[in-house]
Amino acid sequence: MQDFLAGWALFLVSIPISIGIAQSFGVSPYAGLIAGVLGGIVVGLLSGSPTSVSGPSAGLTAIILSEIASLRGFDTFLFALFLAGLIQLVFGLMRLGELSDFLPSSVVKGLIAAVGVILILKQIPHLLGHDTDPIGEMSFWQPDKQTTFTEFLKISGDMHFGAVTISIVSLIILGLWEFGKSDRLRLVPAPLVVIIVGCLLGIWLRRYDVGWSGESWHFFRVPEFDLSEGATSIFTFPNFNQWRNPAIYFAAMLIAVVASLETLLNLDAVDRLDPERRHSPTSRELMAQGVGNALAGLLGGVPIASRVVHSAVSIHSGGRTKWVTVIHGVLFAFGAVLIPTYLNLIPLSCIAAILFWTGAKMARPKLFQEMWAEGRYQFIPFFLTMTAIIFTEKLIGAVIGLVVGVGFILNSNLRRPIRKMIEKHIGGELIRIELGNQVSFLNRGMLERAMRDVKPGSHLMLDATQTDYVDPDVLSLIREFKERTAPKFNIEVSLRGFKDKYSLHDETRFIDYSTRELQQDLKPHEVLQILQEGNRRFQAGKPLFRDFAVQLSTAAQGQFPFAAVLSCIDSRAPVETILDLGLGDIFSIRIAGNVVGPKVLGSLEYACGVAGSKLIVVLGHTKCGAVTASVKFASSGLSPESVTGCRHLEAIVDRITYSIDQEKCHEVEKMPEAERGQFVEQVTRENVLHSIRQIVSESPSLKQMSEEGKIGLVGAVYDVASGNIEFLVDDAVGLKLAK
Repeated sequence: MQDFLAGWALFLVSIPISIGIAQSFGVSPYAGLIAGVLGGIVVGLLSGSPTSVSGPSAGLTAIILSEIASLRGFDTFLFALFLAGLIQLVFGLMRLGELSDFLPSSVVKGLIAAVGVILILKQIPHLLGHDTDPIGEMSFWQPDKQTTFTEFLKISGDMHFGAVTISIVSLIILGLWEFGKSDRLRLVPAPLVVIIVGCLLGIWLRRYDVGWSGESWHFFRVPEFDLSEGATSIFTFPNFNQWRNPAIYFAAMLIAVVASLETLLNLDAVDRLDPERRHSPTSRELMAQGVGNALAGLLGGVPIASRVVHSAVSIHSGGRTKWVTVIHGVLFAFGAVLIPTYLNLIPLSCIAAILFWTGAKMARPKLFQEMWAEGRYQFIPFFLTMTAIIFTEKLIGAVIGLVVGVGFILNSNLRRPIRKMIEKHIGGELIRIELGNQVSFLNRGMLERAMRDVKPGSHLMLDATQTDYVDPDVLSLIREFKERTAPKFNIEVSLRGFKDKYSLHDETRFIDYSTRELQQDLKPHEVLQILQEGNRRFQAGKPLFRDFAVQLSTAAQGQFPFAAVLSCIDSRAPVETILDLGLGDIFSIRIAGNVVGPKVLGSLEYACGVAGSKLIVVLGHTKCGAVTASVKFASSGLSPESVTGCRHLEAIVDRITYSIDQEKCHEVEKMPEAERGQFVEQVTRENVLHSIRQIVSESPSLKQMSEEGKIGLVGAVYDVASGNIEFLVDDAVGLKLAK
């Protein structure tokens, strides 16, 4: 039912637009009606789009007028239109509709905004009763030799009270439907209500001659079908005798290309207007448009394309499926013939109000704010597209927007085709050059300069993991640098992410894992610096690139970790991740509450005394479940087993209890939530330091090694909210910070 009512609203709004477009071409109004019927029924049934509405194309005005004049007759033009439809059908079969995937969103949004602004500007005269320009006409340069802006100069002497009255009432109704809270109002489309009320007001104003003067041009002017003249009064047939005229085929290709581009642009825009964000099959749409235009050429219609205005009216009227388009096409076929007298009772000002409201929704201020927030590379193409369409035509403006958009893309690509970074790995510094998505010959000079600036004896990584295309000229440059230039200057070149077809295979030639030599050379304070830098990278979201395949095969031959980390089992604190470390870099011991027991001590003694690790880190963390539970049990006097049924939790809770201030513990339940949280974090910190002291006091071997400066022990607390690790250096044991 909703689609049926929306179809009626769409029909009543579309019919004057279709007639107006035909009039702007200088052809019979029936040509616009025929295009409306075919766009609704034929294209509507064949199209796969749920929301796109097709009809007479207003974006082809200049081309159509030019071709009608050059071909010397509308019947010859119809032959070209018939051929153009067949060409569009071939375009669809060739799946050229997929080219729309390359349309920049800034251009499409610029099109939406431009159509909205044009609707607003074009309807202002009609809202005030100045109806000299056809209501469906959308060009800046109007058929009456005026422009969109010069038309305003004539309004002051041609305003009508009746039109203004109907416009105000219509806009009030649209506002009530838009912002009203009643769901019952939305059962009937607002445009349909506006037209009914507008008709009643128009009849009343004309009857009493209230500021209207009974002038008929302020109302619909649907031509009345004369049965005595038969079909010849409606249909115009193509002149096939012109098949030898080469201009026919040029015009056909031109119309097909331009109509297809307009359809793809409009289809993308309509999909963005769809509240359900459905995607229309573009190639199928081209085939549907091709059939529609071929039939339009045979029957005397004007060219057809997907229409943003019609589609927006359908969506805003509550239409959700393609049946809105079909219903409006059927009404075109029968309504224009059977009830033209009643259609001619509809004031143009109420139709103008509907189009004005539609334009305001399409060119809403929020759209401009969104594009501004996305930065100049999006806003400038958007604004230029919108401005160009307003002052020229849709396709010309879109092409200008596309050129500007491509220019910005090229500019961005030329400015930042690569990203150069210096990474501090365990084995030393690595210069990583990250290639852009598209690396063309235009980027060759910048890449060559970046590689030339690499100092002798350095390690260089060329990273193409985010790259889809590399120009052959650039590939030749990379091969020459790797095979000739780099060896000459003792530069180690590693490769990553190049596609197999480029014959540049992944190769890692720098050390990014702990080896025996590195482990032996590192001092405890240097290990601490490595861990601190790793945590800073983790916080910044800039982890080092690591070739885990190389690390895996190397670690299988032996392990030389430079640190041992005793941490909690908490799932939010994976040690290698938050310290940005690789395979084989550390020993990781995880136990609830990071408490110390005989087995933990044995593991630490093995890590340092046998395997050669230089630093022990006891890592606690905020919001620790084990610490929180221990505080709770200590304050309540209950045992873990009696509360949880878990027998072995007692061993962990007992060890954490040593770090709890027993006097404050009994006041925990009375503390405010924030203060209670601070108390638990204090216990966490003290528990870490207690574990450090316990390791030193209960392991003579580790104590001796720390006194000799062979190892260091340091506590740390990881903040699960910020990702920051606070190393408790002031309470460290055996850690010589001076180099």
